[in-house]
Amino acid sequence: MKFIFPNQSYEEKAKDFIDEFNRLHSEINGSGGLDRYLLNSSYSEWLKKVLADIDLANIEPGRVPALTYFYVREDDDKIVGMINIRLALNDFLRSEGGHIGYCIRPTERGRHYATNMLKEAVNFCKIIGLNELILSCDKTNPASAGVIKNCGGCLDAEFYSDVFHSIIQRYIIKSDVHKPQV
Repeated sequence: MKFIFPNQSYEEKAKDFIDEFNRLHSEINGSGGLDRYLLNSSYSEWLKKVLADIDLANIEPGRVPALTYFYVREDDDKIVGMINIRLALNDFLRSEGGHIGYCIRPTERGRHYATNMLKEAVNFCKIIGLNELILSCDKTNPASAGVIKNCGGCLDAEFYSDVFHSIIQRYIIKSDVHKPQV
């Protein structure tokens, strides 16, 4: 598996990735807004947004710098997942969103891709000096909670979100914790 920074050559694979979520009526998180751009604009416009997200000197007000990657299986070049790493947090993300959002395509779940992808992202964050990460998931998503716990996440809070209309679990991963919690 490898991280691939989005580029024009992955357009059809990215569309196929999002189409699978839509066909299977599965919620999409951590795509850096790809699903919304494909619905309301274009892949090319989304690429511009992904590049703008890393232009630290010119981040739009209300936004935070972020890196978005495809998680690609090397033997067939298939996009298996996506991850969005926020390099800073605003008040909303600090409370309800967190540093990292991710998703695995529905037909590839249950194969440890999410845990492996998140572990790699946590290691990357440690390298760049993000030593305490906030991650959140819906309480009704025990698979995502399990992934976060497998990467060292400790439950910090549980609360009702007026934005998401659901109970959110907020976890903290400290950079010195990289083993599953019991």
